[in-house]
Amino acid sequence: MEDGVGVERPLKLLILPFLAPGHMIPLGDIAALFASHGQQVTIITTPSNAHFFTKSLSFVDPFFLRLHTVDFPSQQVDLPDGVESLSSTTNPDTMAKICKGAMLLHEPIREFVEKDQPDYIIADCVYPWINDLANKPHISTIAFTPFFLFTVSLIESLRIKRSYSDKNSSSSSFVDPNFPHSINFCSTPPKLYVAFEERMLEAIRKSKGLIINNFVELDGEDCIKHYEKTMGYKAWHLGPTCLIRKTFEEKSMRGNESVVSAHKCLGWLNSKQDNSVLYICFGSISYFSDKQLYEIASGIENSGHEFVWVVPEKKGKKDESEEEKEKWLPKGFEERNVENKKGFIIREWAPQVMILSHAAVGAFMTHCGSNSLVEAVSAGIPMITWPVQGEQFYNEKLITVVRRIGVEVGATEWSVHGYKGKEKVVSRHSIEKAVRRLMDDGDEAKEIRQRAQEFGKKATHAVEEGGSSHNNLLALINDLKRSRDRKPLE
Repeated sequence: MEDGVGVERPLKLLILPFLAPGHMIPLGDIAALFASHGQQVTIITTPSNAHFFTKSLSFVDPFFLRLHTVDFPSQQVDLPDGVESLSSTTNPDTMAKICKGAMLLHEPIREFVEKDQPDYIIADCVYPWINDLANKPHISTIAFTPFFLFTVSLIESLRIKRSYSDKNSSSSSFVDPNFPHSINFCSTPPKLYVAFEERMLEAIRKSKGLIINNFVELDGEDCIKHYEKTMGYKAWHLGPTCLIRKTFEEKSMRGNESVVSAHKCLGWLNSKQDNSVLYICFGSISYFSDKQLYEIASGIENSGHEFVWVVPEKKGKKDESEEEKEKWLPKGFEERNVENKKGFIIREWAPQVMILSHAAVGAFMTHCGSNSLVEAVSAGIPMITWPVQGEQFYNEKLITVVRRIGVEVGATEWSVHGYKGKEKVVSRHSIEKAVRRLMDDGDEAKEIRQRAQEFGKKATHAVEEGGSSHNNLLALINDLKRSRDRKPLE
């Protein structure tokens, strides 16, 4: 016996992530979890996305984990070779082409499944055709989403209740009264996003169950019971998967390659006092206008606190003129802050798990992407929430309203995607106020920080032996083996 799993024939699993870092990174970690427990796992992706897995999964025994690539249909969707991830563009048209190309992977993946014959396909529910791949009686599909179960359950609760007849209302409360928490929104999601939600829920309903990169204690037992009652299927909390990375090297190489040396960033953080640094990052596919970036820079500078700021693509390049720079940075900003070691600017991709786990970091200004939130919770870091698109507005409420481990900056403009600049600009005053609420160390900040640290401890315990996520993983493996052994071979 090993970890209660037994010595039976290992599961043969096919892992299918969607082509975006926020989907590939956690599902790659989940693949590593299964492989580390002796299951035979194949991750399937496209050539230009393979690096998301090869580096970060190098510490897993290759006997149990392999990577298979299928060609991305670049010519069919009129894209240059190598543009295969949503993180590779800031253009909405290019994003749409990448999504179209991802949907066209159905046929080559189906052909692979026919030849490889896995026991189960663990697939991102963004793909509407994942359940079509399980075309044999002995193959079943398990859905994966990077969303919190809180978010999935809330989306399901709002599915029928949502109304678009009162668009001009300044405040809309449109939550199913049976939902465990009372949640108010000051705007409603775009119709295009609601259509996406419907497709996602349908893919989940048709699958055997749902895998979540979160832990039971954060989503809450009341939310889990509500989900299982309304959806009729079980959800398996296996996270936070970022905590499987223990060493500095493992944390620093998670995801894309950072453009700044992880050791350089670590050295800068080592020179700072505990809880003194604000970390600012809005993910890999969030776009802000020059005007909004200017307000962010002004707000954080006015707060007086030290910071690490991950600036968007194409900002802060060496060949950027002073005139171009001053469209998005106050004059002399870098001289006053970066050169004087008040701030540290990272261009594009950052070693986020490493940064968040550093004692110097006292708060995280975030776009509320599910991965970023669970990484911050795992590190016990309180948050300043700034949702940009999609499910991020739901996620924000779990952090600020339900768990009270963050404060809202006041973003209200709900977009389908993050590639378009907002009409509404969050002011430097609102930004400074939110930063001071968490970083000035008042009574409110101390209470929020204490709750955040408590959830950090719960996250760590969840993935340890005997913890909720560890037990869920073992139970899921056993459940899948029993179900497989009862199935007909053909």
